[in-house]
Order: sequence, then C-alpha cells, then structure tokens
Amino acid sequence: MSNAVAALIEALASGSVTVVDLTQPLDENTPVIELPELFAASPGVSIELISKYDDKGPAWYWNTLTMGEHTGTHFDAPIHWITGKDTPNGTTDTISPSKLVTPAVVVDVSAETAADEDYLMTPQRIQEWESEHGQIPAGTWFLMRTDWSKRQGREAFLNARDDGPHSPGFSPAAVQFLIEKRDVLGVGVETVGTDAGQAGGFDPAFPCHTLMHGAGKLGLASLTNLDQLPPTGALIIAAPLKIVNGSGSPLRVLALVSS
Repeated sequence: MSNAVAALIEALASGSVTVVDLTQPLDENTPVIELPELFAASPGVSIELISKYDDKGPAWYWNTLTMGEHTGTHFDAPIHWITGKDTPNGTTDTISPSKLVTPAVVVDVSAETAADEDYLMTPQRIQEWESEHGQIPAGTWFLMRTDWSKRQGREAFLNARDDGPHSPGFSPAAVQFLIEKRDVLGVGVETVGTDAGQAGGFDPAFPCHTLMHGAGKLGLASLTNLDQLPPTGALIIAAPLKIVNGSGSPLRVLALVSS
C-alpha cells in the first residue's frame, strides 16, 4: 500500500479527515425540474416493491425504481446538452474515473442569495473570493453555496411563479470566466439545476448548460451541506452510475475534509 493511501486511511480512522454527505434524500417527494408543457417531462421518483420477506421473496427485500437521469442530487455529463453532444468521452460510462475524485472550491454567496433569490455569480465575485483564498486551480469543482437546499418543501425549492422559476445561478460572463480563465472541471449548485431559474432569457440561454457542456465540462445539482465545507481543501467523490450513453445520473456525492 502506498504511503499516501495509508495516510488517508489512517486520517479517516483517526477522525482527522471526515466524510461529509452532499446528497439530498431520494424518494417520491424529491422535486424535479419543471418544463413548459410542450416539452417531455422528466418523471419524479417512483418506488415499487418487488418483494419484502414474503411469498414473492421470502428472504430478501428489493424495489423497482423509476426516475429520470437528472433527478435529485445528480450529475450532468457533457452529452446532456446539444452543445456537448459530440464531446469525446462525454457520457456517464466513458468519463475518465480521474474526474470523479477531484478537489473543490466553495464560494459562499448565501448572504447574497438570501437578499436576492435571482442572484447571479459574476467574474468580479469570483475574483474577490480569489483575492482571499488564491486562484482557482484548473480541473477543480466550483461549488456555489447558496443554502438553497435548506428550503423546505417542493414549492419553496422550485420557487416557480407566473414568469417561471426564480433561483440563483451564474451569469454568462461568470461561466465563460470559469471555462476560459480557470478551466474548472465543472460547477455544482444547491438548486434543482446548474442554471439560474430565469436563465432561459439569458444570452446565451442556459449558459451553464450551453457553455459548460459545450466545453466538455460537468455539472452537479441539488447538492446539500455545502456549509460544512471549507473554501478550499475539500476532495469531492462524485461518481455517476455507469449508464451506457448516459446523459447523467442520480448519485451520492461525498466530500473528504480535514477536521
């Protein structure tokens, strides 16, 4: 066993490194993104019993699960969006495993989003964070802490009104900055999707999807417990199911942090 792996095992055993679960529970009450009626909808979670220590299976319990790939805490692969459809190794079964265990930075804008539910991350806000914590390394997850995951109930979480959903996200300029100037691995958010609720009216529309996936970058949505992570130094384990030609997957996202 290498010294590095042995040291990590010891750190986990001693408690000097702890594991933080960044995943929302997944059940029939899990909110899913809502699209206009002219588009096909992604189904919510359906759990159907196969057997539970009964005549259908006396010694075992299991269920049939039905849901869309982008349900609950989930992973967005580049092929999820039309701009990323030709990305080499851009599906859940072909993405390099080295991209699934990766450092992260966490930018806390929870105060801003508490004051403005449509708050947008900007290049200026990113650079302000960097002036305190250092430049974001290439190949890093950029996690945007908004505390949106603390909202209770489907209506408050989706926050949809007559003019569409209202939730924080990224300005197009911030997305371009993270791709072109910082070469991040991707972005992670606490909202139902990586784009702001009103991003359909941006130029380009849905910049996190259009630009990020077009550049071969990844996404994580519906994260939680980002308030338990430090600004730098967390190691993220985010491994989607190895679905052949998969555009995404529900997953359990874990973070390793120094205690």
